Amino acid sequence: MMLLVPGTARAQEVTFKTDARYAILIDSRSGKIFFEKDSNELMAPASMSKIMTMLMVFERLRDKRMKLSDEFTISENAWRRGGASSGGSTMYAELNSRVKLEDLMRGVIVQSANDACIAIAEGIAGSEEAFSGLMTKRARELGLVKSTFKNATGLPDPEHRMTAFELATLARYLIEVFPEYYKLYSEREFTWNKIRQFNRNPLLANYPGADGIKTGFIREAGYGLVGSAVRAGRRLIVVVNGLGSKSARGREAQKLLDWGFRKFQQISLFERDAQVSQARVWGGNKSWVSLVAKEPVNMLLAPEERATARAEIVYKGPLRAPVRKGQQVGFIRLSVDGKTVSQQPLYTGGDIEVSNEMWRQALDSVTFMLFGG
Repeated sequence: MMLLVPGTARAQEVTFKTDARYAILIDSRSGKIFFEKDSNELMAPASMSKIMTMLMVFERLRDKRMKLSDEFTISENAWRRGGASSGGSTMYAELNSRVKLEDLMRGVIVQSANDACIAIAEGIAGSEEAFSGLMTKRARELGLVKSTFKNATGLPDPEHRMTAFELATLARYLIEVFPEYYKLYSEREFTWNKIRQFNRNPLLANYPGADGIKTGFIREAGYGLVGSAVRAGRRLIVVVNGLGSKSARGREAQKLLDWGFRKFQQISLFERDAQVSQARVWGGNKSWVSLVAKEPVNMLLAPEERATARAEIVYKGPLRAPVRKGQQVGFIRLSVDGKTVSQQPLYTGGDIEVSNEMWRQALDSVTFMLFGG
């Protein structure tokens, strides 16, 4: 069952302007682009490219090629290029020590640790160079046609390049496919080996609904940030890069997210416990049972989305009597341009007892054969 989503006209906002050299804002579920500035131009992503490093790990964990308890050796290369003496982001792992993958992951995600990235790369592929080749190969498989990786850290290399669009696409893939690991990006701090370090993502502390994902800085690139936030069921992903300070990247990311969320207008479809639809029942003393949502069904829509917004009732029918009130039997799926943006469960709104009347059961059988549920 499909429902059209009502909407009202609203004046278009003034086009957003940002100080970022590169920027993009997209909807996570649908991939729709709401704003972009030079988002397809190659740039140095710095530590934001560690999103790809972690994706390589998450996919191997999913495929059971690795375990969180696996241990990786901190080689002399990882120690010198990524450790305390390097002057960059580090988790201060000791030379030749062995560190569990779970700790290395938090080191990369929370502390942006270069020594952890290099140890992971060497453990998976034998060398960081070989691992970066695997990163580029996987990026192509994911449709990232411009990104090229030359290391696992994002440290300066003239050929290590991504675009803002492909960073946003990569973040979207990670968020949608690996929610169990994405939650690590919301951790504000990580203490390892008695050293406490804090997440550099300014959105986590200052922006309601923010839950990730990664900052980056090298002199060549300036300050950058891939961020994400959720409000009323809609998730936006922002990328900014090429800014002059830490405060500027936080400010510009927040401004762009604010602008994006302001574009949305909340459309109220159904109140709490209101009847959303009905489901056919086979063999009951009634032929239909109401379907209700236990929470209000609302949808955030931008003006340009209203024409293609739809609400679809999904359940596997017919239901078979007896039916008890409060059974979850389906859901309402909200979509834009044919792509799901959110969904909520639907429950039966009443009891339906088994009918002892043979004629009703026979009629139900004929009806379902002819017309379906």
